[in-house]
Amino acid sequence: MERSSGFSAIQFIGTQRSGSNLLRVMLNQLPEISAPHPPHILKTFFPLLEHYGDLRIDGNFFLLLSDICEWVNLNPVPWEGVHFNPIQLSKMCDQRNLVEIFRRIHEIKAQYDGARYWCCKSMESVYYTHGIEDAGIHPVYIFIYRDGRDVALSFLKAIVGPKHIYHLARKWKKEQELSLKLKAELPRERFISVKYEELIARPENVMQGICSQLNITYRESVMDYFHSRESVNTASSGTMWKNVIKPILRNNHHKYLKELTQEQIQIFEFVARDILLELGYTLFESPSAFSFHKSDIEKFDLENQETIKKSLQLADIEDIAKRKPQEDLLIRIKRRTQT
Repeated sequence: MERSSGFSAIQFIGTQRSGSNLLRVMLNQLPEISAPHPPHILKTFFPLLEHYGDLRIDGNFFLLLSDICEWVNLNPVPWEGVHFNPIQLSKMCDQRNLVEIFRRIHEIKAQYDGARYWCCKSMESVYYTHGIEDAGIHPVYIFIYRDGRDVALSFLKAIVGPKHIYHLARKWKKEQELSLKLKAELPRERFISVKYEELIARPENVMQGICSQLNITYRESVMDYFHSRESVNTASSGTMWKNVIKPILRNNHHKYLKELTQEQIQIFEFVARDILLELGYTLFESPSAFSFHKSDIEKFDLENQETIKKSLQLADIEDIAKRKPQEDLLIRIKRRTQT
């Protein structure tokens, strides 16, 4: 496993709402691992990079550093013990690129925590794994996956993400495909697959397996995660993370059978049936029982946009307030780059 400045890396991949925060706070119980709540650095700043220009120019690189430091400092779940300063961070960066900044920020937190692994839980980093590898970071990837129909149901209740089953199915399918493609490209020792349903049914066994692959001693403290300061801070920062202060919900599966409509299940399986089967999930509907056309997709698009707006209007006021400082910063960055 690649090491940088004495640290090794762990990168989660897959799709949000798959139990990744549960696994994160469990791993964070191990003294060897620093697993803070993710500020989604790569997901946020890769799409903005062109607006910063040539990062070999001091002013451009320092502006990117400043924006990322402020972004992480404003994370809805604060990173305890650290506050990022662009001047100090610039002295640590051996390369002038986004992934180097991403690496050094996590190393600073790991150093504060006294850990030898830094762990990034940002699942959508699955879109940027080639950039991570090209920058010289060679993490152990943890692919945590869950029945996509339960993932979709969870997203429908959350403040983030698409709000139509068609779009959720496409997102889930693509991110599982990217994860499985990466698995085929990497040596076995650098990839760990965790099935959510297995994690909640046999958590000790799953965590022991992860520790063995990471060459870390398993500790019973991982099962006491819900009493940890990190779990309490996470749960208090948003309703979508409220379950991390509860013991493992061992029956938290197949909820879609009661809460999704038959049509929603049909749409999801029509879009993502191959990946559902590849990951070992059983189909609810016959593959020939459903189809839709271009006009249906146009209708799905409109419904998705309208439901996202309604979802934000109905969202918990405290959840919105926790996210607003980062959203305001993002607005300022985009306005600045448009002038």
